[in-house]
Amino acid sequence: MDDLHGAQGQDMATYVSFPSPAEGSNFPAIIVIMEAFGVTGHIEKVCDQYAANGFVAIAPALYHRQHPNPKLGYDEMPAVQQYMGALRDDELVEDVNVAIDYLQNHYQRTHGQKIGIVGYCVGGRITYLAATSCPGLSAASCYYPGRTLLPFGDGPAPIDLTSQIKIPVMGNFGGQDANPSPEDMATIEAKLKDAGVTYDFKSYPDAGHGFNCDERGSYHEASAQDALTRTLGWFDKYIKH
Repeated sequence: MDDLHGAQGQDMATYVSFPSPAEGSNFPAIIVIMEAFGVTGHIEKVCDQYAANGFVAIAPALYHRQHPNPKLGYDEMPAVQQYMGALRDDELVEDVNVAIDYLQNHYQRTHGQKIGIVGYCVGGRITYLAATSCPGLSAASCYYPGRTLLPFGDGPAPIDLTSQIKIPVMGNFGGQDANPSPEDMATIEAKLKDAGVTYDFKSYPDAGHGFNCDERGSYHEASAQDALTRTLGWFDKYIKH
């Protein structure tokens, strides 16, 4: 765990995973944005998965203004709603920008390399927001980005900032998801198309929300494997080269 010193003078605990030193000393980076449950053991495993494929992967604990690093259970929805309800878009942008600065200017393993961002659940939404508002990113992949059509706090919703996106955006959606619903996916896709953004969306008809997490009942292995292959290909194209 490395501590990122945030813009407000707070520490932001961050899980860092990197390839074997035998593979080199400098790698492209991926910021992994947590699910609503925090930087859990599952999110750490996701980071390790990206590290095994040649990236430095970091997952900042974005609830740090409420608690240094909560790891919430999948059955603790009242606590999840409390933490998630305290998130504010301007603070989330600030946190992602701190992570970008860390990777660009303070962490030797990623110095001079491109940076991608991927997020799951509420993290998919935050990833979309970051694509609109965080310079320094080169590509994004959003998994089932619920609430993209709604703001957190004052200001516009992420979807209303779509015209500011300058990087390619991938989306992986569950056909049986209610948040985002297939209708939400179509709305987001239309905005991206209107803005001339390079994007690649795919819906998995047999999957619902959270299909990537193998610790949840909603896990759908075939969809998760395909979405990972797509995302790695996306980052290989736009981050490694």
